[in-house]
Amino acid sequence: MKVQHQHSREQDQKELAKQRQDGFTLIELLIVMSVMLILMTLAVPQMLKLTKQAHETSAIQSVRTIVQAQLQYNSMYPGNGFSCSLAQLGGDPKAGPPSAQAAQLVDVGLASGNKAGYTFAITNCNKVTVNNQDMYTSYEVTAVPNSVGKSGDRGFCSDENNRITFDPAGGTNCTQPIQ
Repeated sequence: MKVQHQHSREQDQKELAKQRQDGFTLIELLIVMSVMLILMTLAVPQMLKLTKQAHETSAIQSVRTIVQAQLQYNSMYPGNGFSCSLAQLGGDPKAGPPSAQAAQLVDVGLASGNKAGYTFAITNCNKVTVNNQDMYTSYEVTAVPNSVGKSGDRGFCSDENNRITFDPAGGTNCTQPIQ
């Protein structure tokens, strides 16, 4: 009888141990959730920083693209000089051949003035009138973050001299050269 009683006790202990192994306790779940929250608080700021860096890199490249498009536009339409409008540098290839009003030199997204958290513009255009036609002789490309500190920290500028500078405050007072 002792053997049977001991066997029954061992069986009860095995069943109890099995029940304990079937799931997690509340404490175990809370510990796992706490560790996940700690990891997230470390990862999210780094991800935001990387996103801002990616937006700034995209903005610099887009400014370069616009400056290159300006050089091509000046070559294609020498009577107009440079373009004073992003829309003129853009245009839909399905709408017909390139023209001075839609040169199709930059993609439609960039020609709209917004891309990757930045707003782009062509400003400070100087023009002269030759044979009753306006000819733009200079311009400035600007790129400012849509939300300073979130989509980017710096503003970027360039002109017909193809020198890109930046404003650390995120505006268009670009005085510092890109390294």
